[in-house]
Amino acid sequence: MYQIAYEKPKVTLLQESGLGVAEIAARTCYDSFENSENDAIRNAMEDLDIDAINSIADSDLLNNLAWVHHHHSIIEHATLSYLIRGTSRGVLQEHARHRLQAISVRSTRYTMSSVINAFVASLEDNDPFGFFLENVLALNLFVISDSDYLTIEIRAIFDKLNFQYTRDAAFIHSAVSKSSLDHITTYKGHSQKLFAALQAGKKKRNVGDKFKHIVSDNWKVDMVVTFNIRSLKNYFDLRDSGAAWFQIQWLAQAMKEVTPVKYLRLIDKKYKEK
Repeated sequence: MYQIAYEKPKVTLLQESGLGVAEIAARTCYDSFENSENDAIRNAMEDLDIDAINSIADSDLLNNLAWVHHHHSIIEHATLSYLIRGTSRGVLQEHARHRLQAISVRSTRYTMSSVINAFVASLEDNDPFGFFLENVLALNLFVISDSDYLTIEIRAIFDKLNFQYTRDAAFIHSAVSKSSLDHITTYKGHSQKLFAALQAGKKKRNVGDKFKHIVSDNWKVDMVVTFNIRSLKNYFDLRDSGAAWFQIQWLAQAMKEVTPVKYLRLIDKKYKEK
């Protein structure tokens, strides 16, 4: 059976809040600071050492609450932030269903100028689609790595832009910044020089407002996400699962790989005793 080839996402852990704040939250509920095995927690009400609290790697109380009493609200005070590069807009749609997260995503409105510039420059080429295909391939915009399928994806983008171009007299003014419009006359008949000039010039603000319809679910996105540990448990339970769509399984697995074990011990049975 033929399988389309995809690139997997890359994940970097940007920051972790530590477990100390979560234990302080739990100890506050029970007024049991004196029972902590961590000196920074035991003395927190008299001598608050923030650095020491944030460096705590284990907590008997949190382990007990998580696995014996299933009291997970306490671990909402621990958070992790991830930089995700090269997942797809299809994954983004799935990811956004997880309500309790902070998410910031690369905007197509502001970052698709290169594709539009390639199309505008292709209009000066003897082989418009061939020029467009070569230059868009170089931008590495898709999670798909199958060259034949990529040609189909890029052909669809070209056809949609060409459809709009032939019907919209204001297309060029919508696609190119005012300061770069003269390049179209200067480099008439010279597609590669025009493309280079457009790329070097000022980018059209909000260019995606008029052209976002060209984007497919296979378009790459980068994003930063922040989860509290309770929400991360839900995310891993659902997405690092054979029932999940394979692309979001890849992302969940990559996130888990960079998640410190001290957090996984609280939310994943496979790590409970590590």
